[in-house]
Amino acid sequence: MSGQPIIQAFFDEPTNTVSYLVADPVTKRAAMIDPVFDYDHNSGTVDTRSVEAMLKAAEDAGYTVEWALETHAHADHLSGAPYIKAKTGAKIGIGEHITEVQRIFRPIFNATDLDTEGRDFDRLFRDGERFKIGELDVEVLHTPGHTPADVSYKVEDAVFVGDTMFMPDYGTARADFPGGDARKLYRSIKRLLTLPPETRLFMCHDYKAPGRDTYAWETTVAEQREKNVHVQEGVTEDEFVAMRTARDAKLAAPRLLLPSIQTNIRAGRFPPAEANGVRYLLIPVKLKGGAESVV
Repeated sequence: MSGQPIIQAFFDEPTNTVSYLVADPVTKRAAMIDPVFDYDHNSGTVDTRSVEAMLKAAEDAGYTVEWALETHAHADHLSGAPYIKAKTGAKIGIGEHITEVQRIFRPIFNATDLDTEGRDFDRLFRDGERFKIGELDVEVLHTPGHTPADVSYKVEDAVFVGDTMFMPDYGTARADFPGGDARKLYRSIKRLLTLPPETRLFMCHDYKAPGRDTYAWETTVAEQREKNVHVQEGVTEDEFVAMRTARDAKLAAPRLLLPSIQTNIRAGRFPPAEANGVRYLLIPVKLKGGAESVV
């Protein structure tokens, strides 16, 4: 082990997202994981306050930001990765299976500009691929299920699990988005839980489980094995799939699903401007019942 990463969490309550600034204390090289671009859905305006807070923290600590890392194409917030790249020159990285997600959603949004080979991103990581943040060793773990493209980043003894699992008292992520798979999610979680028990796990979201008054996002493999309400020891794959399928059927779509997916499959950039110079986010309309009569 080269050393312990310095980890600073940034919680965005409007989207319940946790972003991370991860730095090597020796070289002061750093990465930002799952950064948030603030978006007001009612007005269609975007703001940089969340990502600016991360950049200021990095500047104050004297870090050089080399990476903006995405665990997947998020469905609940817009990515701040391109802003980080513009400000620091950092490379944007994501799992190589983002191309599957792009191919799923390209026709849904008629995104004819979208390159479905992932070239909007600077680096597409393979399962098991290794790279460095300064002197820190990073391993990429493909952990699909929530989406086909999810990866977790293992930085020395810390793993940033994205949307695989939540805190033990809240359970696991949904698997009902296009390309999602509850069986794959179960296997991905079990893969993470084979890591040493003292391994630290950092969540991408927290929603305060019933009875808990504060937000939380750090746990361990040992705690998840023992206490996770969905996948603790003894829960079989079939039991998990049945639970997850029933639970997902009752969940509403995330509030920012449509704007988030459209931008995040483009590495955080917005769709091209129309002839009037304005960029638009599309809302595919589904007509049900007698609604067809109004068309």
